[in-house]
Amino acid sequence: MIDNDVVTLSRLQFALTALYHFLFVPLTLGLSWILAIMEAVYVMTGREIWKRMTQFWGVLFGINFAMGVATGVTMEFQFGTNWAYYSHYVGDVFGTPLAIEGLMAFFLEATFIGLFFFGWDRLSKVKHLIVTTLLALGTNLSALWILIANAWMQNPVGAEFNLDTMRMEVTSFATVMFNPVAQSKFVHTVSAGYTLGAMFVLSISAWYLLKGRNIEFAKRSMTVAASFGLASALSVVVLGDESGYTVSENQKMKLAAIEAMWETEKPPASFTAFGWPDVAERKTHFAIHVPWVMGIIGTRSLDGVLPGIHQLVDEAGQRIESGRIAYAAMLRLRADRNDAQARSDFDAHKKDLGYALLLRKVVADPAQASAADVQTAASSIIPNVPVLFWSFRLMVGCGLYFIALFAYSFWLASKRRLDAQRWYLKLVLYSLPLPWLAIELGWIVAEYGRQPWAIEGVLPTALGVSSVSAGQVLFSLCGFVVFYTALAVVDFFLMRKYVRRGPDGLGIWPEANTAAGAVS
Repeated sequence: MIDNDVVTLSRLQFALTALYHFLFVPLTLGLSWILAIMEAVYVMTGREIWKRMTQFWGVLFGINFAMGVATGVTMEFQFGTNWAYYSHYVGDVFGTPLAIEGLMAFFLEATFIGLFFFGWDRLSKVKHLIVTTLLALGTNLSALWILIANAWMQNPVGAEFNLDTMRMEVTSFATVMFNPVAQSKFVHTVSAGYTLGAMFVLSISAWYLLKGRNIEFAKRSMTVAASFGLASALSVVVLGDESGYTVSENQKMKLAAIEAMWETEKPPASFTAFGWPDVAERKTHFAIHVPWVMGIIGTRSLDGVLPGIHQLVDEAGQRIESGRIAYAAMLRLRADRNDAQARSDFDAHKKDLGYALLLRKVVADPAQASAADVQTAASSIIPNVPVLFWSFRLMVGCGLYFIALFAYSFWLASKRRLDAQRWYLKLVLYSLPLPWLAIELGWIVAEYGRQPWAIEGVLPTALGVSSVSAGQVLFSLCGFVVFYTALAVVDFFLMRKYVRRGPDGLGIWPEANTAAGAVS
């Protein structure tokens, strides 16, 4: 039987390291393109202040980039230490995008970040701009390949289970690459990173204006951030709609849990703006519905049906029964490869084999499962509904707030009144943590909503763990928490130190010359 303590601790360790890592990744994504925009203005205008802006924000980018690398490398080690069977089962598919990410993207950004910092006096303006652009491209390519791998876990296309090797193997790498979930996840995720980068620049610049320091420097930075942030925040919402549609196509339970939709509604389904999901009674109290919205988002039609949680559990029970036939046929084929009837049975039901594996958390041998065991396994596909319900709504609320804030910032920038209202500057400053909150909530929705699957419909999470003890995982978990917390503290104090010193304190743009820089 499965050791649930090992599964829980392994999941917790990977979740914590992923959440730590994603404190740094989106800021790297956002700042990289802001640096490219600022330097492009410098190349086109020749105004020295834009070069100095690029250099100052580049210092903060460099600190964050280093922390992202340090936290990211250890995550991949966990596939071998804590998730050995997962790596064996799907390594042929999952490992390829990760390898390409290292060869294509990580080496690209690692090379050009050195040229970015040390090439100012060695490269021409245009050549250095090309370096900065390639650095930004590298960070985004890195995100692309990681998200292709992650999207395959959500929608496992372009691969099949090989009965002879007992592994998932690639049948079409092009299908894996152009997975519709990968496309929607990539554009949605990087847009969220761009929003965070814009908020970071906007908030730090607002702090300088509140302190009366680096005035022209901060105003120009806020103008870039307001424009870039508004476009990015709008993109997050629009592209998030596409993500919702892809979820409705291949992860129906996740969407039903996000909506706390216990029963299938008459199409088009309504959106629950507010409610109180009750898992015990399997209903949502005090629900406030917005007619038609979820049906249109989820099906792109007025007559498409979005199944409720109860219906999906019933369907899972049927697929478990089908999967049991495939499981039994697989055992017969392992004993006799020439059993034609077993081969026929397996081929007819192999698409449901993963559902039969859900029984492994209930009984040692799925072939011996009772009707009650099947029902228990079918019910296990329900994720934590309240967590998903509220995480999604908080995330959406933050997204709408960002649009409003960046729109107002853009209007103030167009009127050259960014420093006219102290309440606005304070609001921007205090809004700095919100993009991180929204992004982490988004990952909770994406990954927590996938449970109990490591690979949707293929491999339950509980079966992917390594043959290690709970004590070993707990020891490494504590070590990672201490190490990552130390890195987060170091990052915070380094960022705080260089922000407080500012471009004037770092000698990048002396305060005494700020006024002159406005016209130079």
